[in-house]
Amino acid sequence: MTTTEESATGASADDETAQPADRAQPAGRARARWSRTALLAVVFVCAACGLVYELALVSLGSFLIGNTATQASIVLAVMVFAMGIGSLAAKPLQSHAVTTFAAIELALALIGGLSVMALYAAFSYLSLYTPALVAMAFVLGLLIGAEIPLLMVLLQRIRRQDAGSAVADMFAVDYIGALVGGLCFPFLLLPLFGQLRGALVVGLVNAAAGCFLVFVVFRHDLGRTRGLVLGVVGVGVVATLIAGLVWADRFEVTARQALFRDPIVAAERTPYQDIVITQRRTPVGPDTRLYLNGDLQFSSIDEYRYHESLVHPALSGPHRNVLILGGGDGLALREVLTYPDVESATLVELDPEMIRLARSDHRLRDLNRGSMDDPRSTVVSADAFSWLRDNRDRFDVIVVDMPDPDESATAKLYSTEFYSLVRAHLADGGRAVVQAGSPYFAPQSFWCIDATLRAAGLATTPYHVDVPSFGDWGYLLAGTSKPALRVDPPKPLRFLSQAELASAAVFPADRPPVDVPPSTLMDPRILRYAQGEWSVY
Repeated sequence: MTTTEESATGASADDETAQPADRAQPAGRARARWSRTALLAVVFVCAACGLVYELALVSLGSFLIGNTATQASIVLAVMVFAMGIGSLAAKPLQSHAVTTFAAIELALALIGGLSVMALYAAFSYLSLYTPALVAMAFVLGLLIGAEIPLLMVLLQRIRRQDAGSAVADMFAVDYIGALVGGLCFPFLLLPLFGQLRGALVVGLVNAAAGCFLVFVVFRHDLGRTRGLVLGVVGVGVVATLIAGLVWADRFEVTARQALFRDPIVAAERTPYQDIVITQRRTPVGPDTRLYLNGDLQFSSIDEYRYHESLVHPALSGPHRNVLILGGGDGLALREVLTYPDVESATLVELDPEMIRLARSDHRLRDLNRGSMDDPRSTVVSADAFSWLRDNRDRFDVIVVDMPDPDESATAKLYSTEFYSLVRAHLADGGRAVVQAGSPYFAPQSFWCIDATLRAAGLATTPYHVDVPSFGDWGYLLAGTSKPALRVDPPKPLRFLSQAELASAAVFPADRPPVDVPPSTLMDPRILRYAQGEWSVY
């Protein structure tokens, strides 16, 4: 508000309640145009920041908890509901729109910037992630919802216009800002800063935008006392967010270690997953463990039991050309390459960082014996589903070594559609094998995978073995005709023998086969089974 405009309306510098009827005096037109442009620019930035906070909560939940659909539903529902409450709560505050907007933006910058850090701490130290997520989504939604009514009041102070036009201008800029924020999050913020730092950077941008509008565009509306108080608070918010940036790495290392019993020796957060390697000394040697999104993938103490049981029954028939889907640690590939008559082995792994670690980390490389650099190996970084659709090669053996289907992203890899693609890539007389979880701890999931394979036109032979790190673990050997369960390795194995394999085909009376429907892309029931059964352990 310019001095000329104040004189025309009789408003004092500390009076935010004045609502002038006309801002179009010649002396103030240029100022009004500049102020209006600046305000709409702040609306743009605030909308982008608000959507980034929302996406950060969804993304963090998908990494820590899995089940992206549920995480997204919780965040969206709670935030939209809270935005409505925030809009209503802003109504009695419109008479002090400048001061209230400044307070809201500083609170939003602080809470939104620290949101990822706070939720990670709640997950690591308190095991209270979901209640903390709901509370955080509600508070952020409340603050975001209060922005638009206050900004609308400020827009009308600059220049009166009819309500429909004002709303159209405001929401057009708001939606464009949301578009930019939504695109910046996965393509700019995550690759450059990661989750923790990305939220803190956005908090700083949010604080800067709010302070610019209040201390530059509407500085005359604040008054000296309010301006001083808000300035001190603003400096404190910015200092806190900068301190968060400085300590983010140390905090992440400390919080991550709290999740694991053993010392972390390597960790990478990629666009696809959180990779952690731990290691501790035991009486029988070092125990190296790989975790993806917090789920144990193997322990070096007994991983040979899992991988021998997965690979060797499938390779008991023709096996010149082998395809491995998943298995980015290279351990299944190691077992395949023990057969000298394997001519080619193709490994398709989604995450290039997992491939890099399997090749370069000395702990993983010692375990996989450099299998990815064998001249017979071809390693491809691609989504298995898309790769199968685009590729026309056929294989004697297909090994499906995917993470458990407890997330939306992996559930599609346990669908009838996916197994139909697997079947189409099998050569005549070929075999496929699928790791299928635990028939003891998750019987519905195990037999759902069996039903899904059969729905895709494959005959199955289920079997299970004891892997101490996992417990009772199951597999499904599949082919166009029912495959015999046998093992014929080039040299004796450490664990698996024909006698062991014969007993593996017998299921105890307390865990008989379960009759469940198959899982499909449109009805991923395997996701519901896996999440429901494993949640009690």
